[in-house]
Amino acid sequence: MSYLVLARKYRPKSFSEMVGQMHVVQALGNALETQRLHHAYLFTGTRGVGKTTVSRILAKSLNCLGTDGQGGITATPCGVCQACTDIDAGRFVDYTELDAASNRGVDEIAQLLEQAVYKPVVGRFKVFMIDEVHMLTNTAFNAMLKTLEEPPAYLKFVLATTDPQKVPATVLSRCLQFNLRPMAPETIVEHLVAVLAAEQIPAELPALRLLARAARGSMRDALSLTDQAIAFGSGRLEEAGVRHMLGSVDRSHVFQLLQALAQGDGRRVVELSDTLRMNGLSAASTLEEMSLVLQRMAVLQAVPGHGDATDPELAETAALAQQMPPDETQLLYSLCLHGRAELGLAPDEYAALTMVLLRLLAFKKPGQAAAAPSTERTEQAGGAVEPPKKSLPEPSAAPASLPPRALSPAAPPAQAPSPAAASVQAPRPPLPAEPERRAAPARPTPPWEAEPEHITAVDEASAEPLHEPRLAPAAQTSSPTRPPQAALQTTALGEVWAVWVQRLLKAELISALARELALQSELVAQAGDSWQLRVESKSLQHTGACDKLLQALQTLDEAAPRNLAIEVGPVVDSLARRLAAAQAERQRRAEEIIDNDAFVQDMVRQWGARIVPGSIKPWTAAPASGEPV
Repeated sequence: MSYLVLARKYRPKSFSEMVGQMHVVQALGNALETQRLHHAYLFTGTRGVGKTTVSRILAKSLNCLGTDGQGGITATPCGVCQACTDIDAGRFVDYTELDAASNRGVDEIAQLLEQAVYKPVVGRFKVFMIDEVHMLTNTAFNAMLKTLEEPPAYLKFVLATTDPQKVPATVLSRCLQFNLRPMAPETIVEHLVAVLAAEQIPAELPALRLLARAARGSMRDALSLTDQAIAFGSGRLEEAGVRHMLGSVDRSHVFQLLQALAQGDGRRVVELSDTLRMNGLSAASTLEEMSLVLQRMAVLQAVPGHGDATDPELAETAALAQQMPPDETQLLYSLCLHGRAELGLAPDEYAALTMVLLRLLAFKKPGQAAAAPSTERTEQAGGAVEPPKKSLPEPSAAPASLPPRALSPAAPPAQAPSPAAASVQAPRPPLPAEPERRAAPARPTPPWEAEPEHITAVDEASAEPLHEPRLAPAAQTSSPTRPPQAALQTTALGEVWAVWVQRLLKAELISALARELALQSELVAQAGDSWQLRVESKSLQHTGACDKLLQALQTLDEAAPRNLAIEVGPVVDSLARRLAAAQAERQRRAEEIIDNDAFVQDMVRQWGARIVPGSIKPWTAAPASGEPV
């Protein structure tokens, strides 16, 4: 008697034996019980999840005669009647399975559809099962469309595919579609335990977990790998044998690698990589196992205490999760995933693995990966470890706050100085320390209150005349070339209107003409629900813009006015004028800082440097979304 493989021997014979597809079982069972049967079913999913099995069970449910020969359509086929046994054996005349991968032409489909005109010979229904239906040609699909849409009452279509994206929409719309999901490793392990118990084969639980992970959601693959493991282990399933058969990396190597990476020990990482090479372990498997451990570490870092208490690796994984920062865990996980794709591009798989592991060290935070080698070299030299000395900047270097091209010489010298003159030239005075930059404010600051955080000067190489900074007190350093500021007279109503307009801009409720009206207008009167606005330009006195502004105010807050009136007249306090005044003040302070800078004054006195007009710009943080620029 020939041996029957586990995948065929333990193929489910009824819906109750199905594993991991309860959503499909429940839907088909209820449809069979209530006799609400569709004429065409489409089962999709990866290999080995039960598409053909569900098709055969459905065919038995439709044609089951019961143990007494008087049964009808049922969700629980008896499995002993003539129809059930013939379908299980593959010899039921009214159940036809067609492999579309090898019978994909229009002629094969035409021959199948010719049988549709004949009623069932022995069964209650004629069932056509087309496997890998996406392999059919376009003409074959077109040939079956009409029959698939309106088949005889005794005919049922069952289609199965691993790639539903290639099935035409005209076919999908005629079928009731069920997606069979990949099975979780825990579900596969539970089923393998039951199968091996029935076979009376001893097995270690870690070995079954390895087989479940290697199956990647396919129960058939899991049973096939179990057959192979039984043969490899001479009737026993042990973790070491299964790991050797699959080429999987021992988790101890993975934990050692992660420990070395967490400590920034490059020497240990390279030694472990060489050990993997000597043992002939797969580089792809190494990165895969590292990804799995890092994923569990990330979960433990986000949800402390999460995990299976019976897992023997939980304690070691939790220890690593506490030792490695969460951001570094995420980075290592991403690098391991991308490193697997690079293994095939390298001339040597293990060289590529070593580069991926060293890349993990290269992306560690400064002071972690590089500190250990420098300390080790110092200790080997026999000297005490001294902290690194800070190097002083060269006297000729410009401060970081001023770019090299910020200051241009007034004119090149007529001739180079003689060596004798250069030797007696007085040394330059030391550069002043750069002023410390203030920290950014914790909350958004209005533009007219913002402090300049950084000033840059840019040489545009223009033909405009250059001017020297005035070496005068701060009160007299305003630039005479600055355009006059708009007259601003702050009022209480102007402050109220500025707050409302800023809220509208932040909420992005106004745009175009309504936005300009809000910025350029001044609130001059409030009388209950009626507000009076004043604008200087008659073009802003537009009815549509006023209506949009009023609607935006009411959308923003229920306390907004119900009526807005627009008049034309002089404006002294608008948000636009406030922003212009704030910008002018920032520009004045920026020029004041540059003019009074000791280094700039020294460059002007000793080197004849000049500042390009218009090159001084105040630096401010980018405005928040909706805030006026």
